[in-house]
Amino acid sequence: MRTLKLGTSTLEVPVVAVGCFRIHSLDKKEAERFVHTALENGANFFDHADFYGGGTCEEIFADAIRMNDDIRESIILQSKCGIRKGMYDFSKEHILSSVDGILKRLKTDYLDILLLHRPDALAEPDEVADAFDKLESSGKVRHFGVSNHNPMQIQLLKKSVKQPIITNQLQLSITNATMISSGINVNMENASAVNRDDSVLDFCRLHDITIQPWSPFQYGFFEGVFLGNEKFPELNRKIDDIAEKYEVRNTTIALAWLLRHPANMQPVIGTMNLSRLKDCIKASDIRLTREEWYEIYRAAGNVLP
Repeated sequence: MRTLKLGTSTLEVPVVAVGCFRIHSLDKKEAERFVHTALENGANFFDHADFYGGGTCEEIFADAIRMNDDIRESIILQSKCGIRKGMYDFSKEHILSSVDGILKRLKTDYLDILLLHRPDALAEPDEVADAFDKLESSGKVRHFGVSNHNPMQIQLLKKSVKQPIITNQLQLSITNATMISSGINVNMENASAVNRDDSVLDFCRLHDITIQPWSPFQYGFFEGVFLGNEKFPELNRKIDDIAEKYEVRNTTIALAWLLRHPANMQPVIGTMNLSRLKDCIKASDIRLTREEWYEIYRAAGNVLP
């Protein structure tokens, strides 16, 4: 699979990350088959969170991949912390204890990347910095990033945190593309001109922070997938037409649309279906034309000013 450099780090990673949010829905044999199919197809970047399945997703993954030293060196592990029941928590104590739990469940001594999952209104940058320093010096975490953060929240963290923020995981799909549409509709009076995220897309590009789109096939907030959905007839017709041209399935084209953006994003896919997994991986080999990219953008209901 094609690779990209993650943020300002030296990590060369696949352009498609495998999300493990739903791996607890698989039985043992299915989980083993899924993980090893990903590896066989060059998808060796796995995204986790201590929140997923209450921690069971990390345990199931470690068993499925049969974690050992050789396997560990051949994969890239990312996990997230900060979500607790009824609250978010970026305290030093919680970050450190969360990482210890993650490492235990994943049966590894270190994470390649740790992300802060969702902004904590009570976060104190100095505490986060202390936690990151301890995790880095102990070798438990090699790189750091955030998830669902806007530019000013990242800047506030960087006031104290010395480690580079190399990733920002954000919701983005063809139908949830406000971070793109607001840039196209600058100075317009329509709804698409509303800047809802403080130009996070441009900020991340300026600061070499890799955006990791999550839910790349969802519309709304987990309301369902847009592919094959009767709510999006024009979009599906356009995607299907382009998929036929490239002799691939609609899933491949929907992901190729994200990969075509010059920000060099790394989408995080959440499917546990082996066929769709392979379709997602094929997107790495397709580069949509400018005309095709805008045709899909408009078919989703986006209007050019």
